Amino acid sequence: MALMAPVKDGKVEETTSQNSLKNTSKASKDGMDKDAFLQLLVAQMRYQDPLEPTSNTEYISQYAQFSQVEQLSNMAGSMDLQRASSLVGEEVYIKTTTSSGESKYVRGKVDYVVYENGKAYLSINEELYSMEDLDTVADKEYLAAYDKATEFVKKLNDLPGVNGIDMRDAEDIDELEKIYNEMNEYEKSFVAKDVVKLLNQYIEKLKEVRAAAGNTGSGDEGSGDEGDATQGTDGTGTDET
Repeated sequence: MALMAPVKDGKVEETTSQNSLKNTSKASKDGMDKDAFLQLLVAQMRYQDPLEPTSNTEYISQYAQFSQVEQLSNMAGSMDLQRASSLVGEEVYIKTTTSSGESKYVRGKVDYVVYENGKAYLSINEELYSMEDLDTVADKEYLAAYDKATEFVKKLNDLPGVNGIDMRDAEDIDELEKIYNEMNEYEKSFVAKDVVKLLNQYIEKLKEVRAAAGNTGSGDEGSGDEGDATQGTDGTGTDET
C-alpha cells in the first residue's frame, strides 16, 4: 500500500491519510490477533517442562481456542469489509490525529474500498483512511442545505454595515433576498433567525437608499420569514460535525 507524501522545506510531511494508516497498523500490532495466539502456542510447546509435558488434551483444547480466534477474526474482517462497501458513494467525515496530537476532519465522498491484511480502507479524494477513523456519515441533502446556508451567511457578512450600504450594494442584497426566498423550508431551517432578521434590515434600508436616489428598484417586499432554526456558532442553524 504505497502512498506519495508531500515534501515541504526539504522534509517529508505526513498526510492525514498516512497518519490514519499508521495508527491502524500500530493498533493491530498492539492487539492480540490469531498470529500472536499461534506464536504463544508454539512457544509453549517449545519451552514446556520435559518432566511434566503438556497433555494431548490440553493441546487439543488450545488448538480449538485458536480455531475460534481465527474464525472470529475472519468474521470481523468480513463484517468490516461489508460495512465499508456500503459506504461507497456516501459523504463521510474522517477524524484523524496528526503527529502533533491535533485532531483534523476530512470530508469527502467514498470512491472505493481497499481490503488489505484483514482491514478495510476508505478511498476519499485518492487518499486511503482506516474504517476506525470514520466519524460521521452524512446525508447528501443535509450537506447541500448546510453548505448553501453557510455560503449565504458568508455573503451576508461580506456586506458593509446596514447603515453603510449604498446603491453599489443593491445588486448583492437583491441576490441574497432572491436566494433566501427560493430556499425550501428544509434549507431555511439551517439559517438562524438573527440572520434572517439582518437580511430584512438590509432590504428595508435598501428601499430607503433607492428612494433617496429616486430609484424604486426591483426586489421583493422582504422575506418576512424568520424561520425556526436555532442560531449556530457560524450563523447557520446546525453545527458541522
